[in-house]
Amino acid sequence: MDKKTLKDLLSKENGPGEYSDSSDSDMDNEQEDVCCGFEGESQDNDHNCVECTDMPYELLCEPCDEKFCRVCWDVIHRSGKRKNHKTRVLTNERADQEKQKQQQQQQSTGLSSSQILEGDELDYSSSSSNAVSGASVDKLLLESLRSSIAYIPMRLTYEERRLLRLLEAALNVSEYTDKIDIISYKSKSKRIVAELKEICSILAGLVVAQDFKTGQKFIEEKNFVDNAEWYKDIFEIGRRYKIMNPEKLRDSFGKLCFMIMDSRFPEIKEQLEFDLYKPIKTIETFLLDKEPQLLEKLFASDLILTATAEISPEGKSRSILNKQKKSKEMAIERLASKYHSSRLSKEEIRQLLYSIGDFHSYINFNKSPIKRILKQLESNFSPEDSSGPHSLGIKIGREGARLSHTHETQYYFCHQSLTMWSIIMRDFIKLWKVADEDLLSKINYKLMDTGQGLQRVKAAPQTQRFMYKIIHEVQRKTPVSFIGSSSVHIADTAVPSALNFLDKYIQVPRILIPVDKCLMMIDEMIKDQYVSEAIDSEFGSAENLKLEILTDFFRHAFNGSGGSDYFNAGSCIDGRLTSAWNWANLIAKKNYYKYFLLSGFIGFNGTDGW
Repeated sequence: MDKKTLKDLLSKENGPGEYSDSSDSDMDNEQEDVCCGFEGESQDNDHNCVECTDMPYELLCEPCDEKFCRVCWDVIHRSGKRKNHKTRVLTNERADQEKQKQQQQQQSTGLSSSQILEGDELDYSSSSSNAVSGASVDKLLLESLRSSIAYIPMRLTYEERRLLRLLEAALNVSEYTDKIDIISYKSKSKRIVAELKEICSILAGLVVAQDFKTGQKFIEEKNFVDNAEWYKDIFEIGRRYKIMNPEKLRDSFGKLCFMIMDSRFPEIKEQLEFDLYKPIKTIETFLLDKEPQLLEKLFASDLILTATAEISPEGKSRSILNKQKKSKEMAIERLASKYHSSRLSKEEIRQLLYSIGDFHSYINFNKSPIKRILKQLESNFSPEDSSGPHSLGIKIGREGARLSHTHETQYYFCHQSLTMWSIIMRDFIKLWKVADEDLLSKINYKLMDTGQGLQRVKAAPQTQRFMYKIIHEVQRKTPVSFIGSSSVHIADTAVPSALNFLDKYIQVPRILIPVDKCLMMIDEMIKDQYVSEAIDSEFGSAENLKLEILTDFFRHAFNGSGGSDYFNAGSCIDGRLTSAWNWANLIAKKNYYKYFLLSGFIGFNGTDGW
């Protein structure tokens, strides 16, 4: 039997063919399908893993006679006959250099680079410099920041926000998916080209309504290809805005992505004469285009740490906050005055620094509730102590559970799930960039009925590989072996594409923030005499109420429920989040629901859809 690599399995999973819908066999004889392969695959390298081709190899699997990095070896050899394969540690010049560099950093600071990046010991907030001091720590932070700018998107300028309003208006009236992702006997290629031309016409008309002088050339030059760069820019602005504002464009972002996806197929591009794809404008690409030599100068200055730090108000007086805010503003102005040039204005440098500050705030905002819930698990429960009413043990078939776990197993299952979510939120902007590349690549897709209507099912090899690296990091962090399945559902009926995958993990802070807020507000609630008496009469004390909420959450938000069948729920990576969302949908039936309402809870989507 031939050995199959992970790349073979991923490509086979989506088939060798084309994008199509269910009626391809009944359609006209006109060629509808576009064959395309994987883009951007890494070239084989003598020092790299045979699977992912981008990480240095570390192990030789003797029965397979192939060299793997630890992540790929763990994924492929988790079960079956390969589980018993024996390995031999190999010497690798590239891997040894990386490990030696990490050891030197850890010895000089007392912290590893992963701890710096995770924020477990040192956050990006303005108070972080007080936690660990030293020039070596600042150097690590600068190195981390320098590597992050490759995927941090630039904040939109005023003019770009005006274009964004035009795009939103055009997408709101577009019926693109209603006319394309359907079963029809008409040529799909012709439908796609017609709809793309229509959205371009709508955008041109809106420009005329907003600014007649600017829009005049769109009327005079009726050939869309003459304004191709403008159309690419406006669609890139929409994608860039969505990354840092996931609560926006919730009804229209899918249409935007599908338009770009379809425009990239060779047959469509040939008829349209251009496509709508443009890489996301990041801080790195912006600087390389404007002032390449500034890359190293700007990120060698310790002042950038002050200029881009998040100012957290927790436990600080107004005077301290004002002082930190003033220091941050002064640092921004000093950097703008020092590094501006004829090609790079002060305003553009400010915009660049604000973009990094947005990134830090975004990561800390999403990670903080996960870290606090994880701390609640560690401080209120012990894996060894399963006695009393607050045992976390669950049994299949009881109270909707689809898993059977002892208290200890469930404790580590919750711990590993929360740890994984924390790492995902830490790397979420990078994950979004990888998923964006997968979604808008020329990899073929299929139109399938997934049980929730017709969906585009499209492979996402880079996203899947990225998730396996995160799972491997979780395995290293926990004292027990990984509990549950490590399967990552992408390109199937559960998670059809990278777009659906991103949408699922956007929900993590939406679910955990109300829980975290309620737990923090209970101490404020009991200051009211009547609320305190109600809590005491029903739960005994405020601490018992907190334990009741936490016990119910850790039991039923991680019990494998929520899916339409046992395959789509359970203990897989995707199923853990499905269970949490199912628990959130049933919150109104809980005996502690009224205290959620007293904490200001109005829903897991918040005000105005967030």
